[in-house]
Amino acid sequence: MCPHPPPVACRWDGSPLGSRRHRSLRVSANSPSRLLRTGQTSRCRACGNRIEWYQRDNHRPVSLHPYEVATSTVPASCRWHLSGGIAYRHGDGSTWCRIPHAVLCPSRRTPTTRLTPRLAEARRQLAVRTRTLIDAGLFTPAAPASPHPPPQASTACAITRPVVQFLYTRYLAAHPLEAIRCVAQTRTRYRCPRPVLDTAAPTGTWTLRPAGPVHGQLALPDGLMALYDLTHLPYAEQLRWRAQRCTAHAGALGAADLALTQWQTFDPLIHHSHIRPRLPGAAPNGGCGARP
Repeated sequence: MCPHPPPVACRWDGSPLGSRRHRSLRVSANSPSRLLRTGQTSRCRACGNRIEWYQRDNHRPVSLHPYEVATSTVPASCRWHLSGGIAYRHGDGSTWCRIPHAVLCPSRRTPTTRLTPRLAEARRQLAVRTRTLIDAGLFTPAAPASPHPPPQASTACAITRPVVQFLYTRYLAAHPLEAIRCVAQTRTRYRCPRPVLDTAAPTGTWTLRPAGPVHGQLALPDGLMALYDLTHLPYAEQLRWRAQRCTAHAGALGAADLALTQWQTFDPLIHHSHIRPRLPGAAPNGGCGARP
């Protein structure tokens, strides 16, 4: 792995100086990741500094510091390396490694791990950059989420984060079914605007299933939960939902992914606030409600 130190020509906020000419990007057919790196650079919502999103070997995203650092200055528990576009949580034996942004994020009052003097200095520089962005009016820190969100005025049961079951696994979606967007890149190099849910294709069914434990988890109180079941669909259709692609890009091997899929493996203990005991559209006396 070749080191990539910070470029010399940078603006005061860390962004590259000048615009580079866009070149055509291609993804190898045997690559373990179909994700284009050109669309995965963003800024931390807590501190405003640049981050890069990568996919881990368990298909979960991780935000890394955009530059490589010397391995000798990073604790062993914080060393990451990249292989084929996939981030792995250990070193690869080289003198350079990547580090999670959470370790250096200045918005955290205390670092997640004990920092070496070199990393402490890098964290201080990010804190100065955050303060500069705030003073210039270019960044506003995200407000912390309220633990008690206000109740919705709608009387119908609207599920904003549904539980979807396919490939014999339950996943928690990040958006309503109609708002789950395709992650493939179009020929114009933009993200596909089509939704994954297509009324012309075979659709799933809303059903009530027991919200019991899975994979040896602790038992929960008996009850039913609403989920969108896709297990009766063909295997290729379930793979399309897992890849979060529309019907037009379902079999397009040449189209790369411009965004990460937002499926989270559903855990009734962690995601208990998203359990809905009634089907969408139902409006009984108690409303939709969530499991307390």
